[in-house]
Amino acid sequence: MKKQRPINLNLSTIYFPLTAVTSILHRISGIITFFSIGALLWLLGLSLSSPTNFLHACAIIDNFYFKFIAWVLVNTLFFHFIGGIRHLIMDFEIIRTTVDTGNISSKLVLGSTILFVIVSGVFIW
Repeated sequence: MKKQRPINLNLSTIYFPLTAVTSILHRISGIITFFSIGALLWLLGLSLSSPTNFLHACAIIDNFYFKFIAWVLVNTLFFHFIGGIRHLIMDFEIIRTTVDTGNISSKLVLGSTILFVIVSGVFIW
């Protein structure tokens, strides 16, 4: 029997609940963190290779664009870390997994991330 299901491929018309948005952002932050590790390791290797390259790495770090990128990377790493703790708590059933606890934990993750974004911005600049 062939079921006739409506197909909606327009993602802008689909309503995503807060828990889904938090989960999707958790995956995206993991990808950003994974790919940023290579650039940060390159910068570490550059700073450790010679005193001249150390000064070059210091000049790179003092650049406004690098500070902005570092700020974004620190915030994505924090969001991924807090979101991962949220997922672990729910997977190990430390808290009861319901729609209400999912919404509350998503709000806590997003709220703590917003607070961290402000605090880390003050420390970086």
